[in-house]
Amino acid sequence: MPKLKVPVSANDHVRGKDGPITLLEYGDYECPFCGKAYPILKEIEKHYDKQLRFVFRNFPLTQIHPFAEIAAETAEFAGAKGKFWEMHDLIYENQSRLSVPTLQELVETLGLSLDEYAEAIESQAFAAKVREDFLGGARSGVNGTPTLFLNGERFNGPAKFQPLVVAIDALLQNRAEDPAFHS
Repeated sequence: MPKLKVPVSANDHVRGKDGPITLLEYGDYECPFCGKAYPILKEIEKHYDKQLRFVFRNFPLTQIHPFAEIAAETAEFAGAKGKFWEMHDLIYENQSRLSVPTLQELVETLGLSLDEYAEAIESQAFAAKVREDFLGGARSGVNGTPTLFLNGERFNGPAKFQPLVVAIDALLQNRAEDPAFHS
């Protein structure tokens, strides 16, 4: 089973920083499958609360999704202003109308400067971060989206609530039974 080649670091966007289980998604903001997985992953986060940390990395499939790259750069721009997760959620919640004007509208919705945003996109200020995420995913065997990893191991089941719960519960059970965690 493929393993995550680039460990979670301070460069990543993480929600739930202290959870013993790490669910990492390589996602594409324009991918319809990622769009379907989005509410399920939000439900998983809510279900496991403090037991789970969620990490998102960009994997824009630019050959088939023309707005995936700019959406990822938009999320990174918002992240530089402390609003990554708000933008991440807004982009997925507006995926059906993804376009440059929609992204500009979302920037304004979060109270961010449109002038700074336009400058960041034009100068490709966040392109290197998006590319770094993408290349790390490729090194980890990611070839489509969404691709999920649980505690560094690729999750090969569907991005659906029940299969994820079964896999996460098994990890939590194994952790509970491991004497190393009780010393």
